[in-house]
Amino acid sequence: MSEKIVFCKGGGCTAKLGAGVLSHILEQLPKGPRDENLLIGFESRDDAAVYKLTEDLAIVQTLDFFPPMVDDPYTFGRIAAANALSDVYAMGGEVRTALNIVCFPEDMDLNILGEILRGGSETVLAAGGSLVGGHSIADDGVKYGLSVTGVVHPDRMYPNNQGRPGDWLILTKKLGTGIICTAGRIGEASEGAMAEAVASMTTLNKDASRICRDYEIHGCTDVTGFSFLGHLHEMLDGKHSAVIHADQVPVMEKAAEYADEFYLTAAGQRNRNYVEGFVRFEQVPFAMEEVLLDPQTSGGLLIAAAPGQAGELLARLREAGLPAAKVGEIVEKGDAEILVKGCAELI
Repeated sequence: MSEKIVFCKGGGCTAKLGAGVLSHILEQLPKGPRDENLLIGFESRDDAAVYKLTEDLAIVQTLDFFPPMVDDPYTFGRIAAANALSDVYAMGGEVRTALNIVCFPEDMDLNILGEILRGGSETVLAAGGSLVGGHSIADDGVKYGLSVTGVVHPDRMYPNNQGRPGDWLILTKKLGTGIICTAGRIGEASEGAMAEAVASMTTLNKDASRICRDYEIHGCTDVTGFSFLGHLHEMLDGKHSAVIHADQVPVMEKAAEYADEFYLTAAGQRNRNYVEGFVRFEQVPFAMEEVLLDPQTSGGLLIAAAPGQAGELLARLREAGLPAAKVGEIVEKGDAEILVKGCAELI
């Protein structure tokens, strides 16, 4: 078996356990007395935990790690780090420190590990954080990620589930990384398609998060393994509904084509099972359904923004060079939690 196949067997956020399984497990965990300084824990299925230290300062804690989804170790390190750091940005925070999480086979070339860690370290530095250590274990496969600590003002954090009817839903990155990386693993993705996916996955959500601070944001999450629709379902939190306009969703150029060729992931099908009772598709092509259910690695922010300011926010995000788009809006709770309206063509 070649080194290439050993290193990249299928990873990124496609390796996550399904949201339905996790929800069932978390519901069974014992809960102690509520700490009034714990502003956000796992109950809301949010992106990270937030703990208030003072009236002006709270810490943001998160971690994320997974197997490789690309063949180049350095690029994998950059992607894994960007993905882990993203949860801090989804909370509206700033990155301060990070710890490496490493699983690595003892019989594999240590130069590969060095390249992974170099990619991760450079990404933490680009985020303005400090890499301060980590933990490693011998394993039968490669896995890498970070445990990250950030800071945020307690009154200016972004929970994921406080959106209101009328809010614009804005997505800051294109969808399709899971499908494209799946095609890439079997040699069916074009060089351009892989380059587009890698460029997106290595882009920090730092700029998008900072721009949001100038506007009224009611909810925010990063779109990762549970897919656009899975994370939107969590944002709505059983309180509201949403209408999504499929022809406004930014999609990577080859993603729909590869979906039609059935370069799909098991994680994508788990996502479909998870949200099928909450989503109604109206004249949406199969490929677009799969894109909306595709597990993203280091995906963009999904923002619920006050309608009076959302247009200016969207313009600012685009001026910053992001492929941001208004993809829908939150509405009063209806028969379908998420209604996805069809499109004439994919964009």
